[in-house]
Amino acid sequence: MSKVKLNKVVVKVSKVETVKVDGRKNNTGRPVNKKSARYKRLQKQAFYADVNSKFVKGSQFKINNDIYSYKQLPSGKLGCIVNSITGYACNVEYIGRTKVKCYSFVLGKQVKVELNLKTLQFVS
Repeated sequence: MSKVKLNKVVVKVSKVETVKVDGRKNNTGRPVNKKSARYKRLQKQAFYADVNSKFVKGSQFKINNDIYSYKQLPSGKLGCIVNSITGYACNVEYIGRTKVKCYSFVLGKQVKVELNLKTLQFVS
């Protein structure tokens, strides 16, 4: 028996990435039906969530040419709405998906205010 010496072969492997020419990301190849009830419902829900998060974060909004914003109490409970010029405006007792209920006292009487988040004009 004779000994056979085998030469080791070194193979270099490199990964070649394919680049999409049209720049699409996560495209399923299926067009979106913007007239469907599901699409409209999801867009409406996204709008409500966006408006609600803007309000809770304290973004400024405009009512009758006055600028207001929401301030949350440090305890984490509901806060108050403050005017940018005069200061305090009213206490918030409820924040819903599309409505905010507030109250304030004027001349010893409680005045209730309800804000519709869908119609608020947020200042950018």
